[in-house]
Amino acid sequence: MNSAVVFQVRAADLRAHLYEVRCRVAAPNPGGQQFRMPGWLRGSYLVRDFAKHVVQLRAESNGVPLTFERLDKRSLRCAPSDGPIDLIYSVYAFDESVRKAWLDMRRGFFNGSSLFYCPVGREQAAFEIELQTPDDPLASAWRVATTLPAVQVDARGFGRYRAQTYEALIDHPVEMTDYQRIDFDVDGIPHGLVLSGRVETDLPRLARDLTRICHVERELFGQQPKLDQYLFLTNVVASGYGGLEHRDSTALICGRGDLPRPGDDKLSRDYRSFLGLCSHEYFHLWNVKRITAAKFLESDLGSEAYSRDLWHYEGITSYYDDLFLLRAGVLDAAGYLDVVAENATRLERSPGRHRQTLADASFDTWIKYYQPDENTPNSAVSYYVKGALVALCLDLILRRDSHCTLNDVMRASWARWGASGSGVPEGGLEALVQELSGLDLRAFFDTALRSTDELPLAELLGDFGVRAQRRAAISDADAGGWVSGEAPKAWSGLKLRAGDTRVQHVLSDSPAMRAGISANDQLIAIDGLRITAANWPARIAALHAGRRYVLQLFRNDELLSVEMEPGAPPADTWSLTMTDADPAIEARRKAWIGA
Repeated sequence: MNSAVVFQVRAADLRAHLYEVRCRVAAPNPGGQQFRMPGWLRGSYLVRDFAKHVVQLRAESNGVPLTFERLDKRSLRCAPSDGPIDLIYSVYAFDESVRKAWLDMRRGFFNGSSLFYCPVGREQAAFEIELQTPDDPLASAWRVATTLPAVQVDARGFGRYRAQTYEALIDHPVEMTDYQRIDFDVDGIPHGLVLSGRVETDLPRLARDLTRICHVERELFGQQPKLDQYLFLTNVVASGYGGLEHRDSTALICGRGDLPRPGDDKLSRDYRSFLGLCSHEYFHLWNVKRITAAKFLESDLGSEAYSRDLWHYEGITSYYDDLFLLRAGVLDAAGYLDVVAENATRLERSPGRHRQTLADASFDTWIKYYQPDENTPNSAVSYYVKGALVALCLDLILRRDSHCTLNDVMRASWARWGASGSGVPEGGLEALVQELSGLDLRAFFDTALRSTDELPLAELLGDFGVRAQRRAAISDADAGGWVSGEAPKAWSGLKLRAGDTRVQHVLSDSPAMRAGISANDQLIAIDGLRITAANWPARIAALHAGRRYVLQLFRNDELLSVEMEPGAPPADTWSLTMTDADPAIEARRKAWIGA
């Protein structure tokens, strides 16, 4: 008898967005087999309650209906049965993010955590998955892309797959559509880029750039781990950005404009951002998927798993994602410093950095990061953004004051925790850094992680022959780095929604907040002149700091008038420049960024 738990998955109704799933347990628990759905998935720290998308659930044994009782929001128990149990249910799939499941007339996608109940007690059992060929004519050209190990599949990829454990089962996303694909080799390992959605792009250029990026990342870790393959599963939409790491693949979402057009050899900001996303998720092969917090490994994916170390897992990864673009030759040194300046600008423009520490941002991720609201910029700090700058500061300190670098720390992390699959204890990286470097960095870590004090970024960059300057932004599109233009004379401290005159958020202690303007207000006019989304930048540019202006706005359906006194634009925009330096500093800078 096949002892594996067997799942059948069918794209049952493309128009109603329903998958049909059948789970067969050949030898169930004689006392009553329990089933449990995950509450969250690794790499995305929010309880998402995947069971809420399950509909029409029933159980049977040898074709005879079997009763079951719900134990909690994600668990159930079937009545005792001497024969095999089939749990049959549908899953509503209409979440186009990388975290859940999607099904429509164009494509199907799912993470296993959204579709598969786990038979309790069988977590370490083998699982077989039968992906059934869709019978809808609209799916006649669909093919399967996944890193699930195939057992017997047809030319389109439909058929049987196998996973050795439940964790492995839910760590291989599945893409089904008529996609574009280009395959490329990285150090003898097959890699592939899969693009779902309408897009005309330069696939050979993408393959060349990704090959170089993946190579330098693998070089850092001595070509470990060995992989059978790796896939970048990319959903191309009108506008989007995001990714989720898996053990030998990643699920991505990007905008059509993020990908290079055939014949265009320029490195646009959008394409740079897409390559940075790919670099980020690929680095998670090590940092998160294998070098990971013990608190996360101990979780059964039901309730929150708290850690104060997400700066280690997401912040360090965010530092390296752009650094690898430099090391791969996609960016030059000046372009890389512009990226660092943009990151420093993001932090500078976040009043929440004065209210939330990096450690608290990690701990609170379950209620804050994935559920931002209009006050988030004022109340929270990103462990991606500040974490990347802390990692940069740490690398510069190590390079200046010790014999090792952050590269050495990451390699040691792989040897100590990643290669063996053991979890990293809380504060583990802090201790490892000091062990390897011989430096007492307790004061630095207390400042960077457990206080809201400013980072010593400018000072450290100066020790590497890089001058940091802060200036006022010249426009809403000015994200930092070196740009030309003159800054407006006035600043309001509010941001409008894209293409709208509704207020998205108001910064703390800004002229707009002092005037009583709130998020979701719809601006109508300023001093009797109509405000539109298109003319708002010009209206602000024409104002003068220190003078009072009357703004008309709607709050809900009520017309209000408020007085606002704009202030001088803050120097919240960073620019970084390499300077002439003595030979020792130049050598230090060259070892860091090759310039």
